[in-house]
Amino acid sequence: MPHTLKRLLAGALAAVTMIPVAAVTGAAPAAAATNQFRGMNWAVLGDNFSTGPLVLHGLSQSDSNATVRAKANALYDDMATIGVNTVRLPINTHTVGTTWWNAYRGAIDAATARGFKVILAYWEDGAASGGRITNLAAWNTMWSNVTYTYGANTNVYFEPMNEPHGYTSAEWRTVAANWMSYHYSAVPARTLIGGTGYSQDLRDVCNDSRFNGTLLSFHHYAFFYSPMTYDAFRTHVQTRLGTCASRAVVTEYGAPMSTGLNYADANSTDNFVRHIRAVTQVMRANQMGGVYWPALGGKPTGTSGFDYYSMFALSGSGTSLDLTVRNASGRDRIRYGWGL
Repeated sequence: MPHTLKRLLAGALAAVTMIPVAAVTGAAPAAAATNQFRGMNWAVLGDNFSTGPLVLHGLSQSDSNATVRAKANALYDDMATIGVNTVRLPINTHTVGTTWWNAYRGAIDAATARGFKVILAYWEDGAASGGRITNLAAWNTMWSNVTYTYGANTNVYFEPMNEPHGYTSAEWRTVAANWMSYHYSAVPARTLIGGTGYSQDLRDVCNDSRFNGTLLSFHHYAFFYSPMTYDAFRTHVQTRLGTCASRAVVTEYGAPMSTGLNYADANSTDNFVRHIRAVTQVMRANQMGGVYWPALGGKPTGTSGFDYYSMFALSGSGTSLDLTVRNASGRDRIRYGWGL
C-alpha cells in the first residue's frame, strides 16, 4: 500500500477510535486506567537478549539515522492502521551511547514525532546472565544517557528491566527503587516497574509504597503455565495483577498468528485461543493497555525464519517496507483488548 494512503487511513482510524488519555501524576498511588497504551513490541529477529548492539528486524547496522527514521515511519504507518499508538523498543548497554545508538534513535524519534508513546525497556546481556543486570555501573550509565536525552519527552516511558527473574522479590524491588532514586529525571508517572519473576506477578510491587506513583509492567503467556480453561486463565491473570490493574500495562502477551487459529471462537478448546481471549478480556474489563509480543522480530520458529507469534509479515526493501497482518481474528482480538 502506498505510504501516503497508509497515512490517510491511519489518520482516519485514529480520529474514529480516539480514547481520552488519563493523567497519571504525582507521588500518590497512580489510579488511572492505562488503555491509552495500544501497542506492539518491535524486536530483534532472534530476540533482544544480546551481547551486542540491538538491530531491530527490518533495520541494518549500516543504516543512518535518516534511514532508520524512514524505515520506522513506513512500519509505523502500517501499525497505525490497526490502532497502534505505542511501540516498546529494547535497549542494552551495547547499544546506548554507541555509533549505532545515533542511528537507532531514529526509531524512537520517528515514533514520538507522530505522537506515538515509546516504552524503552532494558534487556540484559543474553540468556547466560540469568535474569540479572550484568554490569550495574554500565546499566546506570546507559540509563543516565537515555533519561538525559528523553526525560523531558512526555511520549517516552522507561522500563528499568525486562523480566528480572534472576532476583528475589525483595532484591528486585530494591534494585528498582534505587534506580528511581538515581535516575531522578525519569518521572515515576512515565516509569514502568516490572513484576517479579518474568514480570509475571505484580502483587509485591503493587504493595510496595516506593512504587506508588509508577506504572507497572506485566507479562502473561500460555507457555508460562500448564493448560487452563478460559475462565481459569482469566482468574489467573486477574489474581497476579493484584489490586493494581488500574496502573498496569500488559507489556508482553502473544500467541501463534501464522497457524490459522481462530481467536474469535469463544468455544475453542485450543489453549492459545483461550489464553489470548482471557488476557484481552481482563484488559478490556479493567481498561488496561497492552503491548503485543511481537509486531515483528522475536525468536524464529523452526525453519520458518520468523517468530510465529509475530502479528505482521514484513515485506519490501530499502526504506519501502510493508507489514501484512498474519491473522485477522488475532488482530481483532488484540484490538478488543485495547477497548476498540
